[in-house]
Amino acid sequence: MNNKMMSVLFASGNESKLNELTLHRTTASLPFGGRYRLIDFALSNLVNSNITRIGIITRNNYSSLMDHIRMGRDWDLNRKNSGIAVFPPFVLNTAREVYKGKIEAIYTILDFIKRAPEDYVVVSNCNVAANIDIVKVLNTHIEKKADVTVLCHKAKVNSSLRVVITENTEGFISDLHFEETPSEEDKLISLNIYVLRKDLLIEYVENAYSRGHVDFEKDILFKEVENGRLYAYKVEGYAAIVDDVKTYYAESMRLLERCVREELFGSEAKIYTKVKDSVPTVYGKNCKVTNSLIADGCVINGTVENSILFRNVRIQEGAVVKNSIIMEDGVVMENSTLAYAITDKNVTIRENRQISGFLTYPIVIVKNKVV
Repeated sequence: MNNKMMSVLFASGNESKLNELTLHRTTASLPFGGRYRLIDFALSNLVNSNITRIGIITRNNYSSLMDHIRMGRDWDLNRKNSGIAVFPPFVLNTAREVYKGKIEAIYTILDFIKRAPEDYVVVSNCNVAANIDIVKVLNTHIEKKADVTVLCHKAKVNSSLRVVITENTEGFISDLHFEETPSEEDKLISLNIYVLRKDLLIEYVENAYSRGHVDFEKDILFKEVENGRLYAYKVEGYAAIVDDVKTYYAESMRLLERCVREELFGSEAKIYTKVKDSVPTVYGKNCKVTNSLIADGCVINGTVENSILFRNVRIQEGAVVKNSIIMEDGVVMENSTLAYAITDKNVTIRENRQISGFLTYPIVIVKNKVV
């Protein structure tokens, strides 16, 4: 166990922008990449950096998350003295009020944080798909004598709200601001992952909570910029923030590029997920599959192009699936065509259907629907 670092993860965020994809689940348990959930990346990064004391703060629809992580065995986190602690979303047990922001959420688990023996804490959302060595981040944080290290990457601002960073020549942050207007140029964008001393986090949260503040970024980090000790740590390689349907679809499709898959999954630091014992996929003699990610247990007798199929998907004869994401137990029946679509778990597309979205506006079919 790494005696220096613990972690606090936020399981929820931007469910309203993910629309139908989070009707029955929290953002952390959103399926991604054919066999993973978004929280797998956060948990794997922590475990690969020997961080084994992890608090997960939930908000709503977290039964699927609980089913996925169970006791944390698949990440080697089913431990006696550390491991995963899952916290309910209520600010006070007597009031049963859901927390209004990250500050309130962290305030409710201060006892958990204070009792932990670690000196540093990683605060992170669960909607980032990346392979990050957090030990390197901590070493840089200590070397730079930063108050807070903000993990970031170069990317274009899309339609979702992003925290944009301006840094000085030494890498310290000189400006933080929200930006939502799409841009064609790459900007330095926060991944909403932070490393800081545990005692400093406690001080920040207690002071902010006593003044009725709720937003960690706006009410704490933005105000700390003037002190000049926020450091911007640039994450190299693939990193994706998934916080609306557009980014979910676009980042999923990027996984069809070999170089992106290598950056995310090809290093010695593996991405772990819940293990399911599935049979291999069956490819029928008349099927055609090109440039696609296919999980275990599928039966493919039709055509699949530029698509991602999760476990136990059935593509019947004459069916055509292009540029689409089909989640677990999906069925596309004979002579149906599916293009630029995202079908949630256990969706059935009946015979002779023609369903199509668009590259920038994929159609989403909710869980358990028959079309």
